[in-house]
Amino acid sequence: MELGSVVRAVRSQRVLLGDTVQPAVIVIKDGKIHQILSNSSFPEDVGCEMLDVGDSVVMPGIVDCHVHVNEPGRTSWEGFWTATRAAAAGGVTTIVDMPLNSIPPTTTLENFHEKLREATGKCFVDTAFWGGVIPGNQLELRPMIQAGVAGFKCFLIHSGVDEFPHVTDYDLHTAMKQLQGTGSVLLFHAERDVQETTEETGNPCQYATFLQSRPDIMEVEAIRVVTELCLQYQVRCHIVHLSSAEPLKLIQEARQAGAPLTVETTHHYLSLCAESIPAGATQFKCCPPIRGSYNREQLWSALKACQIDMVVSDHSPCTPDLKKLDSGDFTEAWGGISSLQFGLPLFWSSASKRGFQLSDVVRLLSQKTAQLCNLDDRKGSLALGYDADLVIWDPERVFEIQETSIHHKNKLTPYLGHMLQGVVCATILRGRLVYRDGTFCPEPLGKHLLVPQRAGQAQL
Repeated sequence: MELGSVVRAVRSQRVLLGDTVQPAVIVIKDGKIHQILSNSSFPEDVGCEMLDVGDSVVMPGIVDCHVHVNEPGRTSWEGFWTATRAAAAGGVTTIVDMPLNSIPPTTTLENFHEKLREATGKCFVDTAFWGGVIPGNQLELRPMIQAGVAGFKCFLIHSGVDEFPHVTDYDLHTAMKQLQGTGSVLLFHAERDVQETTEETGNPCQYATFLQSRPDIMEVEAIRVVTELCLQYQVRCHIVHLSSAEPLKLIQEARQAGAPLTVETTHHYLSLCAESIPAGATQFKCCPPIRGSYNREQLWSALKACQIDMVVSDHSPCTPDLKKLDSGDFTEAWGGISSLQFGLPLFWSSASKRGFQLSDVVRLLSQKTAQLCNLDDRKGSLALGYDADLVIWDPERVFEIQETSIHHKNKLTPYLGHMLQGVVCATILRGRLVYRDGTFCPEPLGKHLLVPQRAGQAQL
């Protein structure tokens, strides 16, 4: 079957339906899942384009709702063409682009329209977009909601780029009032400068020096602010890339008190630990930082207990020079990790050893992420009427991450040389075969996903 061609049906001995893995045929019509049949009830002579994948696992495509594409403005770091190819190669069928690191940032209606123009004709998977909350842009929020942004992101600490300033308490209250009744969601980079934090005084090439400069208390105090706002305004709030297990108690208490609050963590916080980061290995730098192995196990326990709702990549690439590999200076290096292509095997390699099932993978990497950005009526589930977005993969097969197989623009990643379990064989987007065994369809078939306001929510 040619890449880019329409797939009418997919057959496998291992289709994940709900919590069970069973033989099935998925019949596709007009890009949607039309029927799900047992092998025995599917007629052999229908003459349609059948893709028989043997005993490869068939699951809903992954929805990665935390991706920095950086286009326009910083396309030397990443761009829609390269990022979405990497996504397709990793079984990711939907990404949601973050509003910062591009120039201009997605903080006004005009800038959102520029983003859409730049992304047109370059996406190999479907793409939705976050807007941003910065000081003084509160009157842009409702027009951006009407235009289809999935929600908004803000920072409680310097974002790393000057064109996306962090918000004050006043800005937060102003934004919350604008978002009330819209059904939209506000995402928080939840770190806050607190008196206990100190400037780095140790050797800047030692990871411990950087880690000490961003202690757990920064996340705890930021999340305290978020939980209070969430309870006061009853606006959906979401904590991005939780790295510390210490604030989990605060989050649980706020939810029990009625806060509409969700939280994600990332593949790097679940896969890596501070003790294993070599001196000068600045490809491991991200903010918040990768913490110790005990903390990592607490995050896994919280995932198992459903205290953490989802797992994302937070793909945040840059050009190699910004990582300061020559000097190995963690304090000067750009903070961000590239992993968009490898989220599924990264997660499964660790999760399968901790008793997680394939149904947990779908819940944490597809369903909950689609839910966050109001795409769960069409994305993230293998069910009738949903987009026929499928990842076909081999959970048992092991492979090594090599530079030649990386499809995002800059190949620097802390995972080079890692052996992972789980090989993505093919990716189907709305019934079209977009990736198979290292090869892509000749033209990008991804669409822009403009998120409609949910029925029953207040009209703007």
